Amino acid sequence: MAGLIKREDIDEVRQRTDIKEVVDGYVTLKGAGLGSFKGLCPFHDERSPSFTVRPQVGRYHCFGCGEDGDVISFVQKLDHTSFHEAVEKLAARIGFELRYEDGGSGPNREDVGRRQRLLDAHKVADEFFRAQLLTPGATEGRNFLHERGFDRAAADQFGVGYAPQGWDSLLKHLRGRGYTDPELKLTGMFSEGGRGIYDRFRGRLIWPIRDIAGDTIGFGARKLFEDDQGPKYLNTPETALYKKSQVLYGIDLAKRNIAKDRQLVVVEGYTDVMACHLAGIPTAVATCGTAFGTEHIKIARRLLSDDGSGGEVIFTFDGDAAGQKAALRAFEEDQRFVAQTYVAVEPNGADPCELRQSKGDAAVRDLITTRRPLFEFAIRAALKRHNLDTVEGRIAALRESAPVVAQIRDAGIRPAYARELSGWLGMPVEEVSRAVGAAAKRAAQPPSGGSGPYQGQGNSQGRGPGSGYTTVTGGGSAPGLAPLPPSAVLPSFNRPDPRDPVAAMERQALEVALQQPGMLEGETWQRFSEARFSTPAYLAIHEAIRATGLAFAGDPVRWVEQLLQEVPEPLRPLVSELAVVPLPASTADGVLRYCRDILARLFELQITRVKAEKMGQLQRLDASADPEEFQRLNRELMQLEMQRRSLRSEA
Repeated sequence: MAGLIKREDIDEVRQRTDIKEVVDGYVTLKGAGLGSFKGLCPFHDERSPSFTVRPQVGRYHCFGCGEDGDVISFVQKLDHTSFHEAVEKLAARIGFELRYEDGGSGPNREDVGRRQRLLDAHKVADEFFRAQLLTPGATEGRNFLHERGFDRAAADQFGVGYAPQGWDSLLKHLRGRGYTDPELKLTGMFSEGGRGIYDRFRGRLIWPIRDIAGDTIGFGARKLFEDDQGPKYLNTPETALYKKSQVLYGIDLAKRNIAKDRQLVVVEGYTDVMACHLAGIPTAVATCGTAFGTEHIKIARRLLSDDGSGGEVIFTFDGDAAGQKAALRAFEEDQRFVAQTYVAVEPNGADPCELRQSKGDAAVRDLITTRRPLFEFAIRAALKRHNLDTVEGRIAALRESAPVVAQIRDAGIRPAYARELSGWLGMPVEEVSRAVGAAAKRAAQPPSGGSGPYQGQGNSQGRGPGSGYTTVTGGGSAPGLAPLPPSAVLPSFNRPDPRDPVAAMERQALEVALQQPGMLEGETWQRFSEARFSTPAYLAIHEAIRATGLAFAGDPVRWVEQLLQEVPEPLRPLVSELAVVPLPASTADGVLRYCRDILARLFELQITRVKAEKMGQLQRLDASADPEEFQRLNRELMQLEMQRRSLRSEA
């Protein structure tokens, strides 16, 4: 059982991982001064690069959108993984064995090595299939794609390949790359007979199925030849890598757009995903031979940041009976989302691929635009099962559809749909509203094993344990919402004015302290800790530096991490920004000279402030009444002036 990763191991992974190498896998970085690198931000669209990475302190910061963090948060955000998963992935990357609290354990090194071996085999197979699509034997596969409106560029974009008709083409290829038969059996790419293993996919068009990080973990294969006795679509069976209930085809291509647009479009097949993306719907994904279920919802919620602040999930289904059944299955899971759920069904039953073929890209976009709320679809589906021309039929339809209306989460929309339902049924609004209210009360009670397609869902999937919701009342808050903390709990800081010369000086000093903490040792630390900062935000960061001390000054990565724990939360992005902004020097000696100069100017500014205070005291003092105090102040002023001159000569 996995436990919490030990804190010191998390720090070790963060320290030993080169953030530039990791970011380079997602963003093209170019040098931007000594020790700094810059590229186009992966978190927002931009034309000129403002995304800065500083490996020495292990941080990144975008000066355009404000996104910032360390290597762990970068992997979390880009791969949409949990903190725990990101740390384990980075630990595996550097070959570091993690330790866990409370006797828990993580993946052992042997398992990690075996998994990587399987991933490598899939990568080799993926490349093999793609190369085969260009051979003369793949003519049928290329024709299939062409007939559905997919050209060579589309095939390359989605990695479509071809499995030759022979029994051992892939087998020979992987054996030639050093893979053993016991290893190959674990991949799911081979079947086993009396004479050993042979290719599972033969004479078929191949789609690589990738996980959210972009690693190929399985394949989907479409039949091309009449003499193929297998099913129309054949997928990789369940393996250590491939769990169909946890996989969404196209998620690697769609994840960033899903997170950015707060939209997820669920279609039914590989070609539908291709058609949607090519038509301008880059948020489309598909399940792989199974219904959209609980594990898929977990992926969707993580990508959508499904926290009640918006977002939508759109299901597309064929217009036939099977499509309607799939839509109703999706509705049964609706209450697991905070995002609004919709259904888009083409009136003539065409799927997105067919729609694009017959009517073009705009028709696919229109299909998604004209989506309907999923609960409306479910209500109408319930009504279709009854004869509304009879009293008995209308009553039965009301009994079945009222619980559907009762499940609508938006309290403002629910009464409106009760009125719509009364019109569809031809029954008084009051009667329908009473039925909906009664259904809502039943749903709020513990389930008692009642029958009916939707009974009890309001509790078991809506606000019940494990649903991801927390209901808190009291404290003056609206029901169902946790009370907000008083505004005084978190301090607020205005962004310092860059035109203020004092603020600019203080900022430069903090940049030096954060990026070159080794400069603060000895007497310099004493002077720095005694310096008085006047800009509130910079004052708070200076106090955090004093509180942290120099224990971690020899390790800039941990130094910045500790400071982030000390500063008020609203200032953490500013600390990250100060830690990565390039210093104006092109050589190591230039950096040292710049840092000494900035610190000297800071200390000189402090001396000037103290001199001004003492000069004021001196002017207010009656020298004849207190000659000793007069002489003491003059001596201190002379000493301060000597210190100021010494600093200037050092700088």
